[in-house]
Amino acid sequence: MRPIGKYLAVSPIEEEIKTESGLLLSANDVADLRYKKAKVLAPGTDVSAIKAGDVIYFDKRSGFTMVIDGEKLTIITERDVVVVL
Repeated sequence: MRPIGKYLAVSPIEEEIKTESGLLLSANDVADLRYKKAKVLAPGTDVSAIKAGDVIYFDKRSGFTMVIDGEKLTIITERDVVVVL
């Protein structure tokens, strides 16, 4: 599988979020956050700044979900990425 152009194939990472005081946020609170964390599985042919294996944050309202070879993947564009870790 190889995305074309400025697309990225990512696998969302479910994360527990703790407040500074040590409280874990509920799933509903986490769902209210605008950005999601994901691991890049494959960058598109025109993407140069992001590589496979990078962990990113992207706008959760962007992209779409596909099932490829039985694996659920999210496809986003490079411009939807806000942070590369």
